[in-house]
Amino acid sequence: MPSFIRWFRDLCIDDVPLVGGKNASLGEMVRELAAQGVRVPEGFAVTARAYHRVLDETGIRQPISELLAGVDKGNIADLARRGAACRKLVLQAGIPDDVWSEIKTAYAELVEKYGTDDVAVRSSATAEDLPNASFAGQQESFLNVRGEAALRDACTRCFASLFTNRAISYRIDQGFEHDKVALSIGIQKMVRSDHGAAGVIFTIDTESGFRDVVLITSAYGLGENVVGGMVDPDEHYVFKPTLRQGKQAIVKKRLGAKQLRMEYSGEGDARTINRAVSVEDRRRFSITDDEALELARHALVIEEHYSRKAGVYRPMDIEWAKDGRTGELFIVQARPETVVSQRKGASLETYALEEKGEVIAEGYAVGQKIGKGKARVVVDLSHAAQFGVGDVLVADSTSPDWEPIMKRASAIVTNRGGRTCHAAIVARELGIPAVVGAKDATKIIKDGESITVSCSEGDVGRIYRGLLKTHVTHVELGDLTRPHTHIQMNVGDPNLAFGLAALPNDGVGLARLEFIINDTLRIHPMALLHPERVLSDNDRKIMAELTAGYESGAKYFVDGLAYGVATIAAAFYPKPVVVRMSDFKTNEYASLVGGAAFEPREENPMIGFRGASRYAHPAYAEAFALECAAMKKVRDEMGLTNVKLMIPFCRRVDEGERVLAEMAKHGLVRGENGLEVYVMCEIPNNVVLIDDFCRIFDGISIGSNDLTQLTLGVDRDSEIVAFDFDERDPGVKTMMRLAIEGAHRNGRHAGICGQAPSDYPEMAEYLVRLGIDAISLNPDTVIKTTMRVLALEKELGRPGRAS
Repeated sequence: MPSFIRWFRDLCIDDVPLVGGKNASLGEMVRELAAQGVRVPEGFAVTARAYHRVLDETGIRQPISELLAGVDKGNIADLARRGAACRKLVLQAGIPDDVWSEIKTAYAELVEKYGTDDVAVRSSATAEDLPNASFAGQQESFLNVRGEAALRDACTRCFASLFTNRAISYRIDQGFEHDKVALSIGIQKMVRSDHGAAGVIFTIDTESGFRDVVLITSAYGLGENVVGGMVDPDEHYVFKPTLRQGKQAIVKKRLGAKQLRMEYSGEGDARTINRAVSVEDRRRFSITDDEALELARHALVIEEHYSRKAGVYRPMDIEWAKDGRTGELFIVQARPETVVSQRKGASLETYALEEKGEVIAEGYAVGQKIGKGKARVVVDLSHAAQFGVGDVLVADSTSPDWEPIMKRASAIVTNRGGRTCHAAIVARELGIPAVVGAKDATKIIKDGESITVSCSEGDVGRIYRGLLKTHVTHVELGDLTRPHTHIQMNVGDPNLAFGLAALPNDGVGLARLEFIINDTLRIHPMALLHPERVLSDNDRKIMAELTAGYESGAKYFVDGLAYGVATIAAAFYPKPVVVRMSDFKTNEYASLVGGAAFEPREENPMIGFRGASRYAHPAYAEAFALECAAMKKVRDEMGLTNVKLMIPFCRRVDEGERVLAEMAKHGLVRGENGLEVYVMCEIPNNVVLIDDFCRIFDGISIGSNDLTQLTLGVDRDSEIVAFDFDERDPGVKTMMRLAIEGAHRNGRHAGICGQAPSDYPEMAEYLVRLGIDAISLNPDTVIKTTMRVLALEKELGRPGRAS
């Protein structure tokens, strides 16, 4: 057997000491996972023996050891001087002839097999890709290397890259002795993603730590743009449980700007160039849904394999590439995810702003924390010495060379990048917030000004002027006993769902469609169906921008609504998620883009054309069909059958029957595929005729706001009579009692999703005493109310449930 070469097919994960983590992982996948469809470019490893041969044959081991003795990573200038001297020694030493002879022979075999001489040359350190230390990006890789001379040079440079400033600093941080880490090289068939697409996959949500999704990022061209944060990539979130069932399990998509495509500057040239992507291509996803699902399936196979090998759950960080010439999808790297998976799950830390401020820039939130300090706009690393501990780093983008100053930052802001770029990965590892893809942040934010970086408000990260007051809440989760009464949550923002699912809960008692329509879709559904009736030029312009890339306005609405609901449903799966069909008032609908052309003016919209009355009405029936199509997509295509539907503001029984008939016409048949349909109990007639409503619906959910205003005759929008609006009024409480008793009399579910139990602890206690089945609360009151309900149920002699 050759001394210095091992083909991937002859390697396994136990060979890390010989070929490093990257090459050992590639070998493991070639040997163990190819039969399950995981495609890895064929190649071979130059072993760590070759690296030791370089050092010993050329006599540079001792000089390197002396150069690194006592190095202080905090002295950036001295670190750079020592690192440069080490690299120079390796580059001058070159590769001994016996090592090169074996590399050359294996390379010739690879060229003969594929008929092309282009290869990728990647570094693989013998201490990398460990569960708590990835070493990712610390050493160099070279792409599109062609010919023996270029290959020999690339291998030499890989060996030298063990002594980059960032690699030396990282080893110090991780506690590895420099002379105990060696370098292997992977040489493999080049995947021509310069003609296709590439990106990164995480088998865990990188922000919340939610385990049941696969996050796929993608952009045109070579993957370095995605990893390095040079572009804002597309994102696909795929839900693992329903993916395993063979469903169309994409629960969330986001179209990235993909401004640049990294290509080779010429055929046979390893140098790269970034070219602008056309507007037409930017408006399309860089991979298809089918390709995203195929990548997700591969990722799931990889995660399950490595988890079995380790004996513990092991989420993975995977790089992939699509060969634009053949259309094939390849896995080019796979390593354990080393940040989110290391978090301890016994407690939950929540950050919140206590005051409002001026938003000066926005981007994609990384992490869920808030950081603040003096902004330092760093154009290049020559300014690194001016960066102080606790400053906020503001840069165009970052690379591994930036890590020494990133470790001093309280937060990071970059113009470019997505959630899997270098700045995002390092920020998570350091436990600090980052806002990436903030466009012109380096121009907008002034060097030296005080700013607050907030990643606590969902997917959107915001940079505020000044140092705003913040509050941090620590919640010990532990094995909290569940109350007999189900404690659910009101969730309106899909972007918060994965994080909220970590709270002890029994599902979602209220997910409002209007929140998703207003915040994400923004356009009136009838305007999407009849754009010719929209007279406002500004509205037409906004509609064109928002729907760009969609084949129709209807497709834009159905897909957007489905993804919003699916994200919430996936976060809490398999617990129930009660989705209320739209309940805008006419004035609220009119404020949507294009809405003015379709909504009448009403003196009192609160008791006007809203809720169930719209669904079968000629003025809205077409739009309701879109809502139904979205819900059918979520339940039937995506497989999220934990979604229950709820009809709001249903005034009369026959109106409820018409709505159910309309839903059935669009494929949502009550009882079919386990579909349950609830009705909001918020009108006195719902209580008076509770037996009749229970005949046609599967359960009720009390809407305490509307039930209070209609019981007391108080307009809750009127400040003048606000003093008379009180959910604790004896009459309102009696209505609630009669509703719960009536539902139970008919064997139906009885819950509440109104504001009352969130605002008033005594109302939650009153409902528990009545034996209500479920209380749905605002997320910030869940823990507190759970503890109070547990204490009350103990007093009442009702046993709790295991968590």
